Amino acid sequence: MSSPPAGSSSSMASTAEVVEQSSGFPADPLSNDICGADERMTRHSDASETENPHSVLNKEHRDSVSDTHAATNVVGWDGPADPANPLNFGNIRKWVAAVICSTGALCVACSSSIYTATYDGLEQDFHVKEITAITGLTLFVFGMGAGPMLYAPLSEFYGRRIIYILSFIFYLAFQFPVGFGKNITSVLVNRLLSGLAGSAFMSVAGGTVSDLFSKDQLGKPMMVFTAAPFLGPSLGPLFGDFITHRLEWRWVIYVMIIWTAVMLGLIVLFVPETYAPVLLRWKAQKLRKQTGNTDLYAPIEKIERSVITTVIVSCKRPFQLLFLEPMVFCLCLFTAILLGIMYLFFQAFPLVFENNHGFEKQHVGLSFMGLLTGIILGVLTEPFWKSTYHKLSLRSGGTRPEFRLPQAMAGAVFTPIGIFWFAFTTYSSVPYIVPIVAGVPFGFGIILVFSGVFTYLVEAYRPYSASALAANGFLRSSFAAVFPLFSVPMYDNLGYTWASALLAFLCLACTPFPFLFYKFGPYLRKRSRFAWTNQDEEISQPEAASSSEHTQTEERDWEKGPE
Repeated sequence: MSSPPAGSSSSMASTAEVVEQSSGFPADPLSNDICGADERMTRHSDASETENPHSVLNKEHRDSVSDTHAATNVVGWDGPADPANPLNFGNIRKWVAAVICSTGALCVACSSSIYTATYDGLEQDFHVKEITAITGLTLFVFGMGAGPMLYAPLSEFYGRRIIYILSFIFYLAFQFPVGFGKNITSVLVNRLLSGLAGSAFMSVAGGTVSDLFSKDQLGKPMMVFTAAPFLGPSLGPLFGDFITHRLEWRWVIYVMIIWTAVMLGLIVLFVPETYAPVLLRWKAQKLRKQTGNTDLYAPIEKIERSVITTVIVSCKRPFQLLFLEPMVFCLCLFTAILLGIMYLFFQAFPLVFENNHGFEKQHVGLSFMGLLTGIILGVLTEPFWKSTYHKLSLRSGGTRPEFRLPQAMAGAVFTPIGIFWFAFTTYSSVPYIVPIVAGVPFGFGIILVFSGVFTYLVEAYRPYSASALAANGFLRSSFAAVFPLFSVPMYDNLGYTWASALLAFLCLACTPFPFLFYKFGPYLRKRSRFAWTNQDEEISQPEAASSSEHTQTEERDWEKGPE
């Protein structure tokens, strides 16, 4: 792993740490440098070996003068205490922006599942079957998974604020045809479009939170943001059933429209641009106008890669990682199955608690309280897992990506326990509180698995960590979109107990993945063409190193570049 090139501007620190900060954990300094590592690498000419020594000295002198001149024209921050640097904003301003971004992510995530409360109304008004109504959930979740591949690279060129504002304007606009639609086609098409528009907060908002807080301050705000995408789907059915108990189904969408409009206003008023490279570009433009010095520039202005090229790379590389890297595929498959099960429960819980426990429609949402409680408890354990990571690092004399996996290992045990518990307590003879409490270990486990897998992918695939997370997001959203479609037929044909048990066995089959990669991860990374390796690590199969080092370096030569 090469170190950052000498002479790279310190003003690009925020750019280089986008992936690291959006996850709250270390990443490669070059992993998201949108200026590209290639553009700053020293190149040597074979012809120089035969040149006249005086010519060589004169050439080196000219290059030195040119580099010095270029360096003096690079626009950066006015010292570490520059008030224009988002890291130096006041604490109140930082927390207001962080909370708004987290609430925006919560709003979009909640919109995915609150729609489940509209099924009865859609079936009655548009005379469609339940499977057609469920398709609206599927399309929205699929849009949430596909959108980040577009928004993440665009935010690197144009900044975060403009992406938020434009995406939420479209998100708001696409909800009107859902709430006021006269046919099911209008509802379904605009559910897909609103999912695509709203997904900007799921992919970019974490970057804003991390732009505002230094590493030693990042823990608490990132914990708040991390919880939002998981709390939203749990809260959706609770809110939706309460609304439809008193009002018609369209009011579910009206409430989301009002919430979105309020969020859009708060974003415009209180969320500033926080992406350092874009802020420095604005500063350079202002200085050129004030001073008349056209040689002044910000590092982002020297990018040679176009927006289209960056978007293409952003869409291509995640699939390379997904299908060429066994670790990425297996861990992404595990998280995809878990999220698929979570969204499948939005159909299964009403069946179980209405038919077996006599719940009324407005009370079904309460059955998700166990899942919600488990997720909150899982988020609160983050300091413990951070401490575990540091202890393992001290014990081994260095850090390894595999030290992030104990969190996922614990979650991999809790999740099948929760589903088996639910499966064999669905009987009407069992008190309803017992299957509700079964949601606690499942919710607790799912947050541990997701957090452990996310941070492992960031560290194990440092140069391509954004692509690894994009691959994860696409696969898990695809599963979450598809699973609800076969939930009702499966529960009707297999019965509530064995349909749930089948999901538990599916989850149990994935339980060994984090344990296996904890043991064999260093060896597999050595043989990988994408994964990061530390030459100081003690690999239990050292003979594999020499055979893969050349291939690893050769393949990365053409793969270098920003996400």
